[in-house]
Amino acid sequence: MAWESSGGWQGGQAAEVDDVLVQESQRAFMSRVHGWMFAGLALTGVMAMVTLANEALLRVAVQNRMALFLVELGVVFGLSILAPRLSGPVAAAMFLGYAALTGVTLSVIFLIYTAGSIAQVFFITSATYGAMAVYGTVTKKDLRSWGTFLFMGLVGIIIAGVVNFFVQSSAVSFVAACAGVLVFAGLTAYDVQKLREYHAGTGFNSAATVSIVGALTLYLDFINLFLSLLRLLGKRR
Repeated sequence: MAWESSGGWQGGQAAEVDDVLVQESQRAFMSRVHGWMFAGLALTGVMAMVTLANEALLRVAVQNRMALFLVELGVVFGLSILAPRLSGPVAAAMFLGYAALTGVTLSVIFLIYTAGSIAQVFFITSATYGAMAVYGTVTKKDLRSWGTFLFMGLVGIIIAGVVNFFVQSSAVSFVAACAGVLVFAGLTAYDVQKLREYHAGTGFNSAATVSIVGALTLYLDFINLFLSLLRLLGKRR
């Protein structure tokens, strides 16, 4: 009986040690993911300022927004689809290139909104993102049930954006922005939890490519949350 108790205790202790190792591995993985994400955001900000200060580059950004947007989509899909075949340096170059290009395209928001309101919305976005990322990390609730609703909401936002491109309705824009805040805030928590589980499911794969693709996912959540809040709270010039 004593031997069984001892064995059970040792088994329980081993399980606790395993849980601690899993949590440490996930924490280290998410630190790398967020490190890449923050590097991407910093590069986006720098490129936005560089573009704003360069009249020729700003003109290119304004006159070729659709072409630049299509290039951005191509990079996102390319990095997402080809990720398993890409080396770490190539994936990093694609992600940082995408972040730089996003900075060029986002420079035009300084022509639409005041710098003060952009800064204010950025801090609100950071606080919102941080809160939802923490929730996705600590919650015991399985957020996979959110996936369908968030995907439907994302499709609705895309459709509304396409429709509003032609009708230019302020009401449609307002509703889409409100939906965007809810969807991308939810996606932040959902994606953080999904990335942690994915890392564990791959046998704690620490390859740079995995971290970079995760960073791209959260980077997109942050940027889209920022743009949605800016449409709602930004002060126009």
